Amino acid sequence: MPKVSNKGKQMPESPIRKLVPYADIAKKKGHKVYHLNIGQPDIKTPEVAINAVKNIDIKVLEYSHSAGFESYRTKLSQYYKNHGLPIDVADIIITTGGSEALLFAMGSTMDVDDEIIIPEPFYANYNGFSTASGVKVVPVISTIETGFALPPISDFEKLITSKTKAILICNPGNPTGYLYSQEEIQQLANLVKKHDLFLIADEVYREFIYDETEKHYSVMNVPGIEENAIMIDSVSKRYSMCGARIGCIVSKNKEVMATAMKFAQARLSPPTFAQIASEAALETPQSYFDEVIEEYKDRRDTLIAELQKIEGVKVATPKGAFYCIAQLPIDNADAFAQWLLESYDFNGETVMVAPAAGFYSTPNVGLNEVRIAYVLKKEDLVRSVEILKEAIKVYNSK
Repeated sequence: MPKVSNKGKQMPESPIRKLVPYADIAKKKGHKVYHLNIGQPDIKTPEVAINAVKNIDIKVLEYSHSAGFESYRTKLSQYYKNHGLPIDVADIIITTGGSEALLFAMGSTMDVDDEIIIPEPFYANYNGFSTASGVKVVPVISTIETGFALPPISDFEKLITSKTKAILICNPGNPTGYLYSQEEIQQLANLVKKHDLFLIADEVYREFIYDETEKHYSVMNVPGIEENAIMIDSVSKRYSMCGARIGCIVSKNKEVMATAMKFAQARLSPPTFAQIASEAALETPQSYFDEVIEEYKDRRDTLIAELQKIEGVKVATPKGAFYCIAQLPIDNADAFAQWLLESYDFNGETVMVAPAAGFYSTPNVGLNEVRIAYVLKKEDLVRSVEILKEAIKVYNSK
């Protein structure tokens, strides 16, 4: 019998999606499942984006340029400049989601067995992208005690070897919601400049900052690392358009972008309808974002307040994105998350969470942590935490 690849065997399961079969079983039992496991916003997609697809009059659904529509890239460049980011049209390649942008970034900067340093916990699919690219993830641990702040630069420096090619951060962070300060970004910039590395920043949650005293600081704003900096972006979260699968890779490094273009040409082009919607989404009024930010801030504050009422729970207050990591008074979050769906209900309801161990690459770390996405309305978040509180009592009394 033909064998599957070793790379395929090593490909990690998604900690976010692997429990879906158990959620399906719970629903078939008639249980209501509150989905705290996945970053799928319930916020409405801007009408201007939906209408652009509804009203399009085309006779042939053609390929676009491999870099994406020039009209979209031109407007996107202006969008960035309006937000203080010095990004030109030539600095942008449109991709099939932020996921493809990350694959292009790794493929353009790293060879098989090269290393990439990532503060953990990190977006679980970084493990998958690295495996697909033949790249080794070298983790540096941040902790809930510091709110998942950037680890000391000395921790990064001692991990750098001849195989190290890049440092990857998510800012604000998924799964932690941590927002890196300007000082922390500058420390990383100094480090990559010193060791001639790339600094890849996944900035898809840039707009989701909840405290007026805080500001997002992009790697594209750091002077002196134009050749080192690569930014990843996406429409998925900004416009609640996860299904569009449109993102981009951005860099001032011409050699990187020329290399990424070869990967872009190999997959021909990003999807046409989704680009039409994404280009139109750039016309979304600021009032849309103001309302969305206010809604997520209220949800964050509600979730954190409710979680802090549960004895033994430790949670770091996120500054951005729409996730938090909660440490629960249990021994194994994987087993607990499966039990919640398979064997537990509270008046016919249960919750689905993402076990946080899958957001680490260091073995046996985060075993009693879960990621919670606050993408549900506030009353559902309150109810979800109530169910979680009762479930922990029952689980620990078994």
